Amino acid sequence: MALLPRVDIDKPKFDQSTYVGRAKHFFLVTNPLNLFVTSNQLESARQIVQKYRAGKDVPECKSIEDLWKAKYLYDSAFHPETGEKQLLIGRMSAQMPMNMFITAGMMTFYKTTPAVVFWQWCNQTFNAIVNYTNRSGTTPISQTQLFTSYCLATGGALGTALTLNRAVKNMNPLVGRLVPLVAVAAANCINIPCMRMQELRSGVVLLDEKNNEVGISKKAAFVGISAVLVSRIAMAMPGMTLTPLLMESLEKRGFLKKFPRLNALIQTVFVGFVLLFATPLGCAFFSQRAAIKVNSLEPEVSESIRKKHPDLDTVWYNKGL
Repeated sequence: MALLPRVDIDKPKFDQSTYVGRAKHFFLVTNPLNLFVTSNQLESARQIVQKYRAGKDVPECKSIEDLWKAKYLYDSAFHPETGEKQLLIGRMSAQMPMNMFITAGMMTFYKTTPAVVFWQWCNQTFNAIVNYTNRSGTTPISQTQLFTSYCLATGGALGTALTLNRAVKNMNPLVGRLVPLVAVAAANCINIPCMRMQELRSGVVLLDEKNNEVGISKKAAFVGISAVLVSRIAMAMPGMTLTPLLMESLEKRGFLKKFPRLNALIQTVFVGFVLLFATPLGCAFFSQRAAIKVNSLEPEVSESIRKKHPDLDTVWYNKGL
């Protein structure tokens, strides 16, 4: 059998310079079906990727398409920098099913303080796991930093939700249904920067087009974390705005009075459907392997790179997810 042609599997299959290409890429990475793959299948995918990278034959793959399937399976479960196997619920393929239940819980049970506390705690616990799992691999997070950011984000989300619930008590019910979205956005603004504070302090590794390290930049870390923040809020917005509109419409028509037990079920199914598309489309706002111009970096970093690599005008880094 002929050897497979050589392709650069360390770059995504689809063109990452376009939104459509990034969306196709993330539809594969965030596919919830990847959660049902066995450990043996993941290990087989890892072996295929490692052998192909080393220039060895991979008889398990009959075509380039088989190779890409193994690579995307590998990407869905292993950290892109460290290669370590990620926590199951922290993987991007777990975003849709986990957020489906948590978001539906926040949207359904938002009127009482105990319910708000419980569901915001669930959401921030899940966010902390996701942020830790998808951190930059070159900047480890200490247990103190992890605990501090978790407490700050949970406190921020609870404070925002409880305060706004009191403020909108006498307003249109639709306004009250939107409170969880504001709380989630506020918590993300706290959680993500705190969880990745080490990157902001120390910087992220900069790479050339061949993945050789050429420097470390704090500015790149700031730009990357800001992009992640925008993507996370964009992922949450469709489900947390369209669902209240749907439920408000059903309530006005008397449907929820007639079938009150369907309230949570309808919100869960609808949020899940929206997240199936919102998750990859939100991730696709920015490329995971982000590019930044050398002259946009800190002066000392830019000068250092120019001295060693005078022809290099763009560098890349892992912005995280």
